[in-house]
Amino acid sequence: MIRLIIADDHAIVRGGLKQLFALSADITVAGEAESSQQLLSFLDENSVDLVLLDLTMPDLGGVEMIHRIRSQYPALPILILSMHNELQIVSRALKTGANGYLTKDNDPETLLIAIRRVAGGGRFIDPKLAEKMVFEFEGSEPSKPHEKLSEREFQILQLLAKGQSLNDIGRDLSISNKTVSTYKARLFEKLQISNNAELIRYYDAHRLNM
Repeated sequence: MIRLIIADDHAIVRGGLKQLFALSADITVAGEAESSQQLLSFLDENSVDLVLLDLTMPDLGGVEMIHRIRSQYPALPILILSMHNELQIVSRALKTGANGYLTKDNDPETLLIAIRRVAGGGRFIDPKLAEKMVFEFEGSEPSKPHEKLSEREFQILQLLAKGQSLNDIGRDLSISNKTVSTYKARLFEKLQISNNAELIRYYDAHRLNM
């Protein structure tokens, strides 16, 4: 039996998924979360076989949420179920540590296949996205400044955009303030910005809260 938690801020989506899984003999819903904090609190107290995660969650962006889960539960399978099909978002989620990615316009059977494969230790990429990723990313150079950021730089970008101080970021990531400052300087240079206000404008303009 696959025990999973549904993390999605839309009650209708969670309700529909629960109805679908109720028809499956090998999948059960162990819990629900409508915010990132609810998800982390649930995982602190409960054991599940898979997190079914929407990228657009309150509190934390999707990439930062994956970071948090990965740091605390390194072996816990994460399957993204999202409305977003932009290849850069998909790639970032997978590089951060998601085990699979599926868009919400897929049929229920594809979702069930993805859950079973990811919960079983495998990986799953939305069939509609897999071919596009191969041909569009193969040999291509980053076209936008934020695509040149390392995973750590991107993580710090997200935290700065959410208003966290250097001290807060250093504490959360278990690194020194000096190291945070170094990463901040690098990402400012790569994004060609000079202050936090410009960082927030860039962050919002490119929808990097995913």
